[in-house]
Amino acid sequence: MKRAKSRFVEEEAARTSYLEQLRRRWGLRAPRQLLKMFRRHRTSFETILANIFEVLDSNGGKFAFPTVAAVAKMRPELVQEIVKEGCEVASHGYNHLRYPTLTPEGRLEDLTRSLKTFKQMGIKIDGFRAPYDNYTDDMPAMLEKQSLVWDGGFGYRSEHREKDYFFNLEIEGRTSGVTYIPLSIWSDDKMIDEMGMNPEAVSKRLKLEVERTSKNEAMVMFDLHPIRIGQPEFVHCLDDVLQHANSLGGWSSTPVEAVRYWNKHRTWKSDATFCLLLTGDIDNWVFSDYLRRVLWKRMS
Repeated sequence: MKRAKSRFVEEEAARTSYLEQLRRRWGLRAPRQLLKMFRRHRTSFETILANIFEVLDSNGGKFAFPTVAAVAKMRPELVQEIVKEGCEVASHGYNHLRYPTLTPEGRLEDLTRSLKTFKQMGIKIDGFRAPYDNYTDDMPAMLEKQSLVWDGGFGYRSEHREKDYFFNLEIEGRTSGVTYIPLSIWSDDKMIDEMGMNPEAVSKRLKLEVERTSKNEAMVMFDLHPIRIGQPEFVHCLDDVLQHANSLGGWSSTPVEAVRYWNKHRTWKSDATFCLLLTGDIDNWVFSDYLRRVLWKRMS
């Protein structure tokens, strides 16, 4: 009973934090932002994924979907479809909670619960990204104990954003087994929702980042949420960036394949000049999941 009460208190605090973040980030535009998400969810997630897979197939690209486990188990057939298409599913926690608002025990419980849920679904999880890219200093030590291969959110911290290669951390005097991946600041929510970029501007920005990466023979990871980049008016941005990457001799891979290959060979597969990692978080399948996050406890 005490443990259940603790979880309820932490999730209640996280929901309060979400509402506060919504107010701080969007201010008077918060209702408009919720309306945008409502309209985007008029496109079914089946269609969104089909749009993305069609572009990937035509360009030989791969994609990774850090997915909230509580959401994943609502539609396991969609998660299985991702794997069937040769893409990667990563953990995005069990609930879409801000990890800094939880106790260390709460963070560990949410992470391990997500991994257990995916295992029960028959999904192998090698990667993780914390919701909102929010990490605490002790989280690398927590991730180290979960037999994960990569993390794609800790690298969004300001001290890591300028890196353009995979890196490891020193944890208790030892080099981490988890490989950390720098995350580009050019996410879809920044470009589309915050800056109001149209599809042409989004394509141009992504292609510029790809060009910069190719010149350094390095790697770049984008966070392009399917709910935006999979929409009919934006999915051609994905096509544009993949075509451009291919023309420059890039390799589009899942993070787990790229990390394992790089750690073994210290080069990119097939003598590629650089590595492009396309990722996008799945926080919800339908708009009502946003209401569950804000207004009441998501059912276990």
